[in-house]
Amino acid sequence: MSTAPRRLFEEVSDQHPPPELPAIALVRVEDALRPPAAAPAPEATEPARASRAVQALRENGPGIAMGAASLLSMLVFWHLATTHRWDFYIRFTNIPTPLDVLDKVMQVNANGKFITNVGMSLRRIFLGFAVATLLGVAMGLLIGRYRIARGLLFPALEALRPIPAIAWVPISIMLWPDNEVSIVFITFIGAFFPILLNTVSGVQAVDGVLLRAGQCLGAKEAQLMWHVVLPGAAPQIFTGLAVGMGVAWVSLIAAEMISGQFGIGYFTWEAYSLISYPEIVLGMITIGLLGLACSGLIRLAGRSLMPWLGLAGRAGGAR
Repeated sequence: MSTAPRRLFEEVSDQHPPPELPAIALVRVEDALRPPAAAPAPEATEPARASRAVQALRENGPGIAMGAASLLSMLVFWHLATTHRWDFYIRFTNIPTPLDVLDKVMQVNANGKFITNVGMSLRRIFLGFAVATLLGVAMGLLIGRYRIARGLLFPALEALRPIPAIAWVPISIMLWPDNEVSIVFITFIGAFFPILLNTVSGVQAVDGVLLRAGQCLGAKEAQLMWHVVLPGAAPQIFTGLAVGMGVAWVSLIAAEMISGQFGIGYFTWEAYSLISYPEIVLGMITIGLLGLACSGLIRLAGRSLMPWLGLAGRAGGAR
């Protein structure tokens, strides 16, 4: 470069210096793709907790109040009908009053026989229901997902399904070595088919778009089953569990009345044989409370495992 152009370039550079470029930090690809760390959630203050409690009471209060009113109305009707011995087409002359049943509760709690019967029934119901849940959900997933499993298994199961659980009692006594296993088997039969059918229905109702999207993203069959099919069918699976629990209790009580030696069903049937009316009603109330508690546990588990259903229900504004 000649002297004159060089001097002109230097003068222009002095008058207009180049802008300073920002420093460039070198970042690894893994760090760039990593999601930003979430800021720590602030600790809930006492006013916030109180506000949530008030909101929960506002949402659940009417339902709790209506449930309590329903139970109280039934109790008042029972008290009036049995105290005044109403006798029209339905006769309440031999039905014990609530106070008679309460007095019997105090008597049976004095010895451990009643508690033993309740414990035996709970043990049987949970054993039979657990096996029914494992087999019912597993077979329901296979039958609902795979055509070959549906063709091989479903016709035979459909042929057995209409047979009531109580009709299995003679066969179960011959099949199993003792009465205890046969009663658990009857409980299993009662719970199995509602769980199976609801699982099959839930699997078949899963949106095919979700399955195709998972396949396009490279998901294997096991991943589709675990991350798409099972969550999609979960609401109907839990419906089947709730129905199955109710049928399991009916089946258990019938089996205990016929072939049992312990259990709340046996306790109720023995009270009938001894014409102990307060114990009969006590057994009936105990069966109802135990069934209600078991169904409540299933609903609680469903809300814990499927929190999105609660959010959808609140957003939809159930009436």
